[in-house]
This record gives sequence, C-alpha cells and structure tokens, in this order.
Amino acid sequence: MPAAGLRSNLVTEWDLVCAARWKVPLEQTTHLLGWALGSVAAGMACDRFGRRPTFLVSLGLAVPLGLSVALAIDFVMVLVARLLFGAALAGAFLSLYVARLELCDPPHRLEVTMIAGFSWLAGELLLPGLAVLCRDWRVLQGAVTAVLALLAACWWCPALLLESPCWLLATQQPDKARRTLRALSGSGGAEEQSGTTAEPEALAEQCPQPRYHTVCEIFGTRVIWKNAVILGFTAFIGSGIRHCFTRNLAPHLPRFLPAYFALRGPEAAACLFLCVTAERCGRRAVLLLCAVLTGTASLLLLALTQYLLELIVLMLSVLGVTASHAVTMLSIFFASEVLPTVVRGAGLGLVVGANLVGSAAAPIAAVASSRGFFLHHLVFASFAILAVLSIMLLPESQGRRLPHSLQEGESQRRPPLFRRPPREDHLPLLAPRGIPHDYSRIVPSAQRALGSGRGPAGPPTET
Repeated sequence: MPAAGLRSNLVTEWDLVCAARWKVPLEQTTHLLGWALGSVAAGMACDRFGRRPTFLVSLGLAVPLGLSVALAIDFVMVLVARLLFGAALAGAFLSLYVARLELCDPPHRLEVTMIAGFSWLAGELLLPGLAVLCRDWRVLQGAVTAVLALLAACWWCPALLLESPCWLLATQQPDKARRTLRALSGSGGAEEQSGTTAEPEALAEQCPQPRYHTVCEIFGTRVIWKNAVILGFTAFIGSGIRHCFTRNLAPHLPRFLPAYFALRGPEAAACLFLCVTAERCGRRAVLLLCAVLTGTASLLLLALTQYLLELIVLMLSVLGVTASHAVTMLSIFFASEVLPTVVRGAGLGLVVGANLVGSAAAPIAAVASSRGFFLHHLVFASFAILAVLSIMLLPESQGRRLPHSLQEGESQRRPPLFRRPPREDHLPLLAPRGIPHDYSRIVPSAQRALGSGRGPAGPPTET
C-alpha cells in the first residue's frame, strides 16, 4: 500500500483481495502463533541451557529464517518462514528479558524494564520510516535481517549478554557463577572480587553437580502455579480485549500511518504510567487498578455505545487501549518477579505465550469481519471482571529480592491490599508515678524473687 510506504507487499504480490483477503489475517495469526510457540520453547531452553546460549542460538536462527522470508517464492513458504522466524525472535526476546531482569537489583528492575519498553516502542516508530526507504517488502525484510546478522556476529563478545549469576547459583554451578561475577566486577580490586565470589566458593564445596528444573515441576506446586495461571490469564485478557477498543478508534483514523502512530501513543502512555506508579504503589495495586479501568471501559462500551456521545466513546476507547497495554506489560513483568529463578524461563514463556494468543484475537476477528464481534466483546469483558477478582490472590514483589528456589516461590504469601500501620497501645503498663527512676533497686529485687523460689536444699525443685 502506498500509504504504508511500501509499493510492493504481500497483498499486491499475490493478489490477496476479494475472495483471498482472508489470507492476510492468516499470515498475521501464523506469525503470532510462531511467537507463542517460540516463547514456550525458549523458556524451557533458558532453564536448561542458560539465558545466554538460548539468546545466541535464537539470534543465529533468526538470520537464515529472516532471509527465507525475504526469498519466499509462494504464499505457503511465506507462512512457514514467518512462523519459524517469529519463534526465533520470541526466543531472543524472552532470554534477553529474563537475563536483564536477573542482572538488576530490586530498586532498578522496573526502571530498566520500562526503558527497554521505550526502546521497543522507538523501534516501532522507526519502522514506517524504514519502509519508506525500502519501498519493497522483501528489501524491508532483508534490512531487518541484516541488523540481526550484525548483532549475531558479535556472539563471541561476552559483553553482548552475560550469563545470569542468579541462574548459575540457583542451579548449583558455582564455577561459572564465579567467572561471571568476576567479569561483572572486573573494574574492582582483588578485595572486591573475593567478596563477590564468596557465595560461589561456598556452594562449590557443598553441591558440585548442577541441578536443573523443568516446566513440569511448576504443575506440582500450589503457589507458583496459581501465580503463573493468574498472570497468564490477565496478560491474555489485556491483549485480547484491545481489539474491542481499537475497533472504535478505526473510523477516526482512516489512513494507515496516522492510525499506526496514534496507536503507539497509548502504549507510550502505559509505559510512563507504570514508571510513575508501580514502584510507589506496588505491582498488585497498579495491576488491579488497570484491570478495573479495562473492564469498566469495556462494559460501558458494550452496553451504552449507541447511547453515548461520540466523544465519550472515543475517550473510553483510548482509556481502554492504554489500560490494556498496562495490564499486559505489568502482568509479564510481575510474573518475572514472582516466579523462582529455576523455572522463571519456562513460567514466563507460558505467560508471554498466553499474551500472544490473546493478540491473535484481532487478526482472527478480521477474518470474520464484523460477525461475532459482540460475542467476542462480551466474552472478554466478562473475563476482565474475573481477572479483577483473581488479582487479589497475588503476592507483592515490590522491593523484594527474586525468589530462586521452588521453596522460596512457594513461601510467597498474599499481603493485605491496603496496608495499615500496626495499632499502637497507648495504655502504659504502669502508672507514671509508679515507674521507678532508680534502676539500682531492680537487681536486688530480682535476686530476692529468684531466691524465694529455691527450696531448703538450694536449687528449685523440678515440676
């Protein structure tokens, strides 16, 4: 489409119009399905082989798969290549997300994650400009693949991505953890390095054999499984219900580029909102607020769209899009904090996969056009209310260190939503005038009291 900056694309090359227009949302759904499958597979690989190897392998696979998309000779080859290309990108994204989180201290986890979110948003804003320069979808795909190839060419450099010391220690690999910590503290002296490697040296004497955990162990837990299901459900709702709001915004944004840039605005606003509130008010309270706003806006639009002014419908739609973005981003980040290190990759892969399945609701709904939209809106609005109730069962992770073992993950408890200071007892134990100011009398009084309890033989009798 010329408005999108591309003179040649999938629609024009294979004539995907009229009776064949359903193939366009099919391609989008296939790509999202690849992301979902890749997130689950990469999560399990992160817990078994490490964050850095999974990132490098995913990045290395993304380069030939991206070239296969650009060199596809028919539409079926495009579908298969996009499926595998999405899986490789998902593996690189998930492993980088987990490693970045585990390298941060508690006060800076949210800040660093939101900075990464703004970087992702900046890439989305630059993509139309790159499309204008390339003009052809094959050239655009080749340019994106070239950037991935440049990044993959630096695989030998440890600074590209260090292995997570948290994962190495949690899986009982002290030697590798010692080397990683020395690389992180390379600018420090010998005294600092000896301090940072004290724990790995202690572990080396106790548990020399690595111990890995699988995703099946999550199903045998109670608290960890509950947290993963709730946060995966909220991520699914946040991404799936967004189509109900963007559909109301579509008539006000008829052209492609204005609509594309306008929909990035609520995403940026959601990132900024989380930066301001999630560290001050807590993850659970902010997630609950965003879920309430999403469900309320959805229910109002579902029941009163034909009776409300057009401006109110537009405002509710923008509010719903922003709140749904916040629900999705905070659910993924919250899950990465409450899941233990030994199964964080697999658990987060399931949550991200649920989010991507929800994102596939938009292209699937586009296949059926306007048929079934009311049922789609009703189901997701009902799920949003259920998500509000389930969020109350989550623990709070603000300011706390990451859990490493399954036992630590199971020990997390749900605190009160609104914390109250402990009640102070203002009644003194003694009257003010009865409080002795000469404390020298206390010791003789205690000695007499202890001496009165002794029997004739001296020591007190045992009862």
